[in-house]
Amino acid sequence: MEKEQIIKALEELQKEKKRNFSQSYDIIITLKDIDIKTQPVESFIVMPHSRGKKVKVCAFVGQELAEQAEKTFDLVIREKNFDEYKDKKKAKALSKAYDFFIAQATLMPLIAQTFGRVLGPRGKMPNPKAGCVVPPNANLAAVKERLQKMVHVKAKSAPMIQCIVGTEEMKQEETVDNVLTVLTQVTKALPSEEQNIHTIYLKKTMSKVVKV
Repeated sequence: MEKEQIIKALEELQKEKKRNFSQSYDIIITLKDIDIKTQPVESFIVMPHSRGKKVKVCAFVGQELAEQAEKTFDLVIREKNFDEYKDKKKAKALSKAYDFFIAQATLMPLIAQTFGRVLGPRGKMPNPKAGCVVPPNANLAAVKERLQKMVHVKAKSAPMIQCIVGTEEMKQEETVDNVLTVLTQVTKALPSEEQNIHTIYLKKTMSKVVKV
């Protein structure tokens, strides 16, 4: 994929009607010659620049990380308060409100027991592959910075991947860098790499899709 093709697609989208809010740019990758039921695609990709919109993070921690977590994340749920979320309605509301969940590694069995039935089916359980399961002496500021640039890409129910790669307020070159990174990493995650990619599109939140 050439950088010029991405720039051309972004310029085409910029001709779309302006909205009274900052729209996101999404990449859509359709797949071919792959059975995602037997070969599901899933990856956590750290882009070179932020997603352009704040990533909301909730942390499940014990006493060791509580003070640091309070200074770092949007919501902190201490071990002593886990029981409050055995209320499924409250747990569902929590799952919808946050993009990522951080877990202190020593508490993972209890977190799985308390939150797994709600976060698991939504793909939001703290995942070590995303760096979201941390030791009691972790540097949480570094974790937060990484998550601001991370996207979770997956194709499990349809042969298609879609994720955010930027916003209208970002510099064009930053969005281009993010698109190229996502494409490179998705390609590497596919069994036959480029041979499994059918089409690539870009779109804004409220726009048509433009083929890259």
